[in-house]
Amino acid sequence: MRVTLLVVGKTTDKRIESMTDDYKSRLSHYIQFDMQVLPELRNTKNLTQEQQKEAEGKMILASLSAADMLVLLDEHGKEYRSMEFADYMQRLMSAGRNVVFAVGGPYGFSKAVYERADAKLSLSKMTFSHQMVRLFFVEQIYRAMTILRNEPYHHE
Repeated sequence: MRVTLLVVGKTTDKRIESMTDDYKSRLSHYIQFDMQVLPELRNTKNLTQEQQKEAEGKMILASLSAADMLVLLDEHGKEYRSMEFADYMQRLMSAGRNVVFAVGGPYGFSKAVYERADAKLSLSKMTFSHQMVRLFFVEQIYRAMTILRNEPYHHE
C-alpha cells in the first residue's frame, strides 16, 4: 500500500517545507509515502471560483488510478482523535489499496472530485492555510504509525 498526499500548489514558506520534509523522511520507516504537488492555476483573475475548482478537479482526477482510494481533506469530513485516526489508517492499510489524501485549492473541490471520493476527513473545525495543512497532516500520519507500533511518540 502506498499513501500519497496530493496537494495543489507549492509551499512557499521554507520553514514549513523543512518541517514537512522531516516528517516525510520519518514516515519512510513505516510506509511508502509521497507528496504529489499539482501546479497552481495561472491567470485565475479571469476565472470564477467554480471554474478554478473545475480546472483543479481535472488535475486531481487525472492524477488518480481507478484503484486508488481517494480521501478528501475537507471541512465537512469526519473528525478523528489521533488514536482513532491510527485505527482508521490500520483499516486502510489492511484493505491493501493505495490511498490518496487530497488537499484542494483555495475554494475546495469540484463536484466531480466529490463524486469520485471514497471518504472525507476533517483535521479540525478551524480553518488552516493549505501550507499548514500539509505539515499537520503529515505529522498526524507519522503519529498514527507510531501509535500502531506502540512507540513513545504519542502520549495520552
